[in-house]
Amino acid sequence: MRRKSDLPTKICLTCGLEFAWRKKWERDWDEVKYCSERCRRNKPSSSSEAVGQQI
Repeated sequence: MRRKSDLPTKICLTCGLEFAWRKKWERDWDEVKYCSERCRRNKPSSSSEAVGQQI
């Protein structure tokens, strides 16, 4: 059995928190960008990212 610390991790693009691989993401792990459905729904829009870069 694998320990959670042995699983691959990524950083959520919305909240910036680290999250670990899940069985339900097995087929799509390369495309997973957000740690939760809430973060996916609240993803930053490209216009707000551009405003943040100008400051």
